Amino acid sequence: MNNTTLYIKNMVCNRCIMVVEDLLAKLGFTPLHVELGKAIIQETVGKAELEHIRQTLQSVGFELIDDKRNRLIEQIKQEIIRLVHSQNGELKTTLSDFLADRLHHDYSSLSKLFSETNGITIEKYFISQKIERVKELLVYDELSLNEIAFLLNYSSTAHLSRQFKEVTGTTPSEFKKQKIQLRKGLDEIV
Repeated sequence: MNNTTLYIKNMVCNRCIMVVEDLLAKLGFTPLHVELGKAIIQETVGKAELEHIRQTLQSVGFELIDDKRNRLIEQIKQEIIRLVHSQNGELKTTLSDFLADRLHHDYSSLSKLFSETNGITIEKYFISQKIERVKELLVYDELSLNEIAFLLNYSSTAHLSRQFKEVTGTTPSEFKKQKIQLRKGLDEIV
């Protein structure tokens, strides 16, 4: 029996994985493996079934990805999200080497494709994800700014603060004082 691999856009957290698994099971499929951006089901699906899956996923904010370029872009985003939100931005190497190694593509081609499609560089996307993680940690109010800087691999608290202000227009301490914290969903970051 052949499996079907589905590439899914906007899966950004473990809850998304659970939602996709549940939806596929409710549609009568057997999920073998579901991870950020990808689901493998036991069954082979035809066009009509694929369209039904597409519509069901869209009803809860996910999208099936058909072409290789879009799949690769989504994989870049998923690797960065995983790095920032699960591994706290802890790179053992450069971002370019990390992505080239994980995706088995030359970084310059990944970078060119990402920039052409998204209008920003991979590095800017990485920084945006890190800043959203900083916002999340600031809202939780469990760690000091020094601890957040260390956790997310910033060279110093000053570097984190400078980057935070460049991206948000406000300092981390001003952000903490706001009554309404303007956080973005991970799938809303360009």
